[in-house]
Amino acid sequence: MSNKHRVAVILGSNIDREHNLPAAVRLLGQATNIVGLSTVYETTAAGPHKQPNYFNAVVLMETHWTPAELKDGLLTMVEQRLGRRRTDDKYAPRTIDLDIVLYDDMAGQYIPADGRPRHIPDPDLLRYPHSAVPVAELLPELNHPESGESLRSIADRLLAEASARGEEPIRPRPDIDLQRILDEASD
Repeated sequence: MSNKHRVAVILGSNIDREHNLPAAVRLLGQATNIVGLSTVYETTAAGPHKQPNYFNAVVLMETHWTPAELKDGLLTMVEQRLGRRRTDDKYAPRTIDLDIVLYDDMAGQYIPADGRPRHIPDPDLLRYPHSAVPVAELLPELNHPESGESLRSIADRLLAEASARGEEPIRPRPDIDLQRILDEASD
């Protein structure tokens, strides 16, 4: 049997987010070993359209699957079960979005079944607080596989840049306890 890989997956929802984000965590927990859950964060939607804010969180899991197997299998299954409908608009609202942010210390591309290459680490990790902050919460001292910066430094830099622009792009939501939800699902 192959080695276990440590994978960080970001979850995002801005359609029925109070239901869909916890439901995604429960489904992931039924199929894989979750070893860490970030705080849920409310984040401003990116893109040109005015739409509801997102709930974002990061799940840290251990798996034997390759990135393509994980994306094509478990992550796509969870998205489909929760009614995700993909459109050409990459900024469209969504019931749930699951993306691999980190996969061990991999730096490179993988190609899932849809034929669209994905990069690991996810480039959003260096661009957006909604990706960097929850990952840094779980793995603050880990260095980004390409930039070499600690994840905590990346998150702090992105938050400082947003603050300098007068933005508050991310707010913790301690009222949504994903660990409790996961624990209750396994009882």
